[in-house]
Amino acid sequence: MRILFADGRPQVRRALRLFLEQQPEFEIVGEVEAGTALLSVVEEQAPDVILLDWELPGLDPQQLFQALGPSPITWIALSSRPESEAAALAAGADAFISKSEPTERFLEMVFGAIRRER
Repeated sequence: MRILFADGRPQVRRALRLFLEQQPEFEIVGEVEAGTALLSVVEEQAPDVILLDWELPGLDPQQLFQALGPSPITWIALSSRPESEAAALAAGADAFISKSEPTERFLEMVFGAIRRER
């Protein structure tokens, strides 16, 4: 499973990378720190899954989903604000995960979202 991280905070991207690189099912294909680069990296790397910070600088997620149209990519919205869940799912995210989830629960939720979409 090819994964791309899109988060504006380097410490979050590092933590995700360290955490998910330990899983043999995942290959990390890139990181994006701002929405302005996201579309080009998606086209270059062809990820299966994108872990998308819902508050990513330079990104209107609703416009992103409209621009991409139907896609085989599994989009998992991440946010430290649980109240963002409804907006993320309504805009087109396949799943929503709170960044405050414990590590084990976070991984379960990522796997669960991927399985539901495949």
